[in-house]
Amino acid sequence: MRRLVVVGNGMAGIRAIEEILARGGGETYDVTVFGDEPYGNYNRILLSNVLAGSDDPAEIYLNALDWYADNRIDLRAGVRVVRIDAFARVVHADDGTSMRYDKLILATGSRSFFPPMTGLWADDKTLADGVFGFRTLDDTASMITEAATRRKAVVIGGGLLGLEAARGLQNRGLTVDVVHAGPTLMNAQLDDLAGAILRRSVEGLGIGVHTGKRTTEVMMSDGRLSGIAFSDGGHIDCDMLVIAAGIRPNVGLAQRAGLTVERAIVTDDHMRSVDDDDIYVVGECAQHRGQVYGLVAPLWEQAKVLADHLTGADPHSAYHGSRIATKLKVAGVDVASMGIKAPELDDDEFVQYSEPRHGVYKTIVIRDGKLVGATLVGDTSKVSFLTQAFDSGLPLPEERVSLMFDIGTPEVAVGVAELSDDAQVCNCNGVDKAALVGCVRSGTTSVAGVMAKTKAGKGCGSCKELVGQIVEWAAGGAVTEDPSASWYVPGVPYDKPTLMHHIRELALHSVSSVFAALAPDGAEDANSKMALASLLETMWADEFVDERDARYINDRVHANIQRDGTFSVVPQMKGGVTSSWQLRRIADVADKYAIPMIKLTGGQRIDLLGVRKEDLPAVWGDLGMPSGYAYGKSFRTVKTCVGSDFCRYGVGDSTALGIAIEERYQGLSSPAKMKLAVTGCPRNCAEALCKDLGVVAVDGGRWEIYVGGAAGAHIRKGDLLATVDSADEVMTLTGRFLQYYREDANWLERTYKWVPRLGIEKIRAVVLDDAEGIADRLDANMAKSVAAYRDPWLDGREPVTEGQFRTSLPLLPLPRVPVR
Repeated sequence: MRRLVVVGNGMAGIRAIEEILARGGGETYDVTVFGDEPYGNYNRILLSNVLAGSDDPAEIYLNALDWYADNRIDLRAGVRVVRIDAFARVVHADDGTSMRYDKLILATGSRSFFPPMTGLWADDKTLADGVFGFRTLDDTASMITEAATRRKAVVIGGGLLGLEAARGLQNRGLTVDVVHAGPTLMNAQLDDLAGAILRRSVEGLGIGVHTGKRTTEVMMSDGRLSGIAFSDGGHIDCDMLVIAAGIRPNVGLAQRAGLTVERAIVTDDHMRSVDDDDIYVVGECAQHRGQVYGLVAPLWEQAKVLADHLTGADPHSAYHGSRIATKLKVAGVDVASMGIKAPELDDDEFVQYSEPRHGVYKTIVIRDGKLVGATLVGDTSKVSFLTQAFDSGLPLPEERVSLMFDIGTPEVAVGVAELSDDAQVCNCNGVDKAALVGCVRSGTTSVAGVMAKTKAGKGCGSCKELVGQIVEWAAGGAVTEDPSASWYVPGVPYDKPTLMHHIRELALHSVSSVFAALAPDGAEDANSKMALASLLETMWADEFVDERDARYINDRVHANIQRDGTFSVVPQMKGGVTSSWQLRRIADVADKYAIPMIKLTGGQRIDLLGVRKEDLPAVWGDLGMPSGYAYGKSFRTVKTCVGSDFCRYGVGDSTALGIAIEERYQGLSSPAKMKLAVTGCPRNCAEALCKDLGVVAVDGGRWEIYVGGAAGAHIRKGDLLATVDSADEVMTLTGRFLQYYREDANWLERTYKWVPRLGIEKIRAVVLDDAEGIADRLDANMAKSVAAYRDPWLDGREPVTEGQFRTSLPLLPLPRVPVR
């Protein structure tokens, strides 16, 4: 076996490996991948969704760690290659590793560009307080953490990344301004008119926009960010600054190796360095015929050519450059662009439509009867046909205006049929029409199934409509619904009610027994374990057989893992009420174990951040307090206001009721986390109207119960479930509602999605009127779960497994949270 070393674990490098494996390269090469970040391969395009809260970080991974192992790939995550000896064909890494290669792929990608500004850097490697780049998962995690304590953000850069960062920070409650050095937002893709319309749409969202501004200074006050200053003497106050002013290819490694570097590493048509036939280059660090591409589709095309040549599958395969077409959602505004922005020759045809009041702008450029450019802002309904015409040179209707509006454009089926087999459909994952058609003809006739097998539509999602059209055309209209769409977990082929029926009928008390009895061929699926463990605990309570490998790390050690491998511990303070004894204990523990941060949570609890894994049992023992549930998918906390004991306006004892609810339902497992609140009057100081379940005291000693509220990345006022006369009724209906949700909701489906999905009328009928005759069963099942409660911190006395509290993280040193 020959040795193939890949420097870079990003989207381009791993796509190149996937193409190599698809051509049988796994039989020729032993593959080693070095990656700077301590993770598997993830979709960098979706970082803006993570920042905005619409995607969980776990949802953006493209290749789980199992994929590397299954394909015999040696992943060196968190290890940076620092030198290449091209003559000896050896790479040297920062962990002391030296590895010889037969072939080397450089996929080092790009880094954030930081314009020169006074005060930007705290030292040679550390950005000043409150200043962030926006390039990696760690960057995004840091921004999310800091956004909770900051008020006003400025984003420097009015391109796609900057506008997405601004929208994400706004979703997290910050006031946001965008500063752009050029006169037009997204000037690389849009002309002045389109940029002006986009600006109006962005400002309509409440985001300030400042164009033609060059930032010269980052201002500090007592060591904290206070604002930025411009070259024209103006300034903006802010306490958070995000730099999204562009990217620069990572070429330092290649330069030190003596390779030819201009804007990036110069390659030939086989994607080899022009200096060394054994070194290939792919992605944003590659310069081909003077062009450097920052979009995904060209990277995929490069990866195919590289794989053809490296494996010998097609020695004549060559890369000749890419035609760029993109469809994006920028700060909530649909934008599409392809080719040139404006006519360049005298006989170019140019059609333009502008409707600024409604945020719509469209242009097309036609040359010799072929579409060579188009721009769409606000209305991208015609983008599918325009993309086909641009990619494949489809014949255009004589009435050019029909390219913008539905008057004469070929029917969908005609357009899809005429689309060439090699036309790129999914730019994010490089899937062409032929791959989709081949998947359908091999027997997969559901849109979801085709997407799962080809990864089409699994990136930004803008191609889903076109994917569906192609699947429908290829299947001759006989599209089927993907049965797995209704499965509760991906590894067991049953919906939740059927799965629960089989589990009860077969008395399956452990995750492994469910796989053995119900999964195809008894195969275990790692992505199903956590959901099954939660479901079995809900169903069996104290009869559940807990297998540790079915638990996520937070549930195995009963604490929240942090980015540096330490943990967060939250002692229970029922209803948010504490005592001087508890406060002294917490302070003593924090001093004894040098805990770097003590922070109040949004749920009225004290959070101890930075606890080492091996110290967890001792910390719990010294605290002498039960566990607060700030981790896992479970019942969390009950937030309360002062209530009637001290407050002049209180009409109900919210504190006592909140404590009673928390004592009864503490620690319940659930499809997703559940947050509750009780407030003593309609002034709603405990924010009960936006919780999974909230209780509000009203005049006459009565209580209103609201369900399905949210106030995080999603905002929703809860629906009124009932108005009752006593605290006992509140307790009963709370338990019955929570149990109904636990038994019926999908995995990771919060109540704010579940309640509107079922409808509050149906939930009232079941919970209040017992319309389905299951109220007694729900009450009994909840009582069984309540009776099975056990303080999880008792594991500290007798660990469940030998390595339960043995340290294994961090994978590499990361910055520790500073003591404030």
